[in-house]
Amino acid sequence: MATWFITGASRGFGLEIARQALERGDKVVATARKPQDVEDALSQYGDRLLAVALDVTDAAQAREAVEKAVEKFGRIDILVNNAGRGVLGAVEETSDAEFRSVYDTNVFGLANVTRSVLPVMRRQRSGRILNLSSIGGFRSVPGFGVYCSTKFAVEGLSEAMRDELAPLGIQVTIVEPGYFRTDFLDATSLHTEGQVISDYAETAGAVRQAVPGLNHAQPGDPVKGATAILTLADAANPPLRAQLGSDCAAEMDRKIAQFREEADAWRELALSTDHDDVQGAV
Repeated sequence: MATWFITGASRGFGLEIARQALERGDKVVATARKPQDVEDALSQYGDRLLAVALDVTDAAQAREAVEKAVEKFGRIDILVNNAGRGVLGAVEETSDAEFRSVYDTNVFGLANVTRSVLPVMRRQRSGRILNLSSIGGFRSVPGFGVYCSTKFAVEGLSEAMRDELAPLGIQVTIVEPGYFRTDFLDATSLHTEGQVISDYAETAGAVRQAVPGLNHAQPGDPVKGATAILTLADAANPPLRAQLGSDCAAEMDRKIAQFREEADAWRELALSTDHDDVQGAV
């Protein structure tokens, strides 16, 4: 019976992961800005659920939430860093305040929670960390550049953490969902910038216009996605990266092919910059 600590657990992936973990008999610390929403959705699971208030941008509150988790259940086996938000607009259109706000949640918030949980896992010499990235964590697109940059940051942190924590018995996996029918494209999760620059009409502007029609018509099933995340949490040898959704898998294949083609085309330039005494220099 594992103990989960899940951020952003009041809806979407977070809520469904919590539900499925509880359904199979695990214990769950489900955190949200409004924990009552979690309790209303999952009250039938009784004492195996602990709903805790947590704004991930508040480091002190993150520490308090972890303390409550350990006081209640004694340990934390699986951390799911799921809380996040987005912003829609060209990079130039995005205000400094909104730019920083998205980073505060998606990057610094994830770091706050992880730093609070890791002392518990290090004492245990065991644990799993599942960091929710995105299809946008390896492929950025017009209109979502700021959001995608936060997920690129999550991937960089996660790669380093995987190597840092493996000797301590703690495993790290980056989860890269494609487009799922969650509430992510709702105004409650996605802020659309008010500034519109006409020069971006055919790029970021086109994406801005298309997004409303995509909401709740995405190909991914959140229930199946949550089941896949539980599978990753149980895996004896989990991957560094896991793509969820046919759209995400296809985009990863395209990205790899693009990398290979570009690297081959510019290999001579890359090798030309070594000192002459380095073996293999051009």
